[in-house]
Amino acid sequence: MNFQEKYINGETGWEINRVDSNLVEVVTVLPIQPCNVLDIGCGTGNNAIWLQEQGFNVTGIDSSEFAVQKAEEKSREANVECSFHLLDFFKDTLPGAPFDFAFDRGCFHHPPEAGNFQPFAENVYTHLKEGGLWLTLAGSCDETRDAPGPPQISASQIVTAVEPYFEILSLHSGHFDSNQVPPAKNWICLMRKRSVVRKNS
Repeated sequence: MNFQEKYINGETGWEINRVDSNLVEVVTVLPIQPCNVLDIGCGTGNNAIWLQEQGFNVTGIDSSEFAVQKAEEKSREANVECSFHLLDFFKDTLPGAPFDFAFDRGCFHHPPEAGNFQPFAENVYTHLKEGGLWLTLAGSCDETRDAPGPPQISASQIVTAVEPYFEILSLHSGHFDSNQVPPAKNWICLMRKRSVVRKNS
């Protein structure tokens, strides 16, 4: 998917211009203490800016130049110093690695190879410190839609992809924070990096 074109054409149903409430709930209820964060597919910076305001040190990456430029504008307006970069998560060296906490809102369900979600999980693993946390918000296949929405995956697909690299701390059904009615269902999955990669049995 060419996200640059979608941003330019305004085809950004995922854009809500505020922090996603799912992220807020996990960070504040767990809680997750301020640390070094990687925001994968940071978009226009809504979540990165909120995290920075809470005392986190955030590096945001995105493949869309338009999105990164907008994120930088928003961070200046909010008077926070996030670090935003135009990078390919699978090909480029990420500044600031390794991280304590990784977050993605709707990136994990866009695999580089159709139906193969494990490379994404493996790449998150390599960029986290020992015991680092990863929170992903991924589209759920447990709904029938009458309108376009995010890609849909199953809970079993998530488990299969991440289990060799991460201990799943929680995996439950919810909804994306959205300006659309009704909001799309999602999976909210919080994981901890394993000390040793498990081999497939």
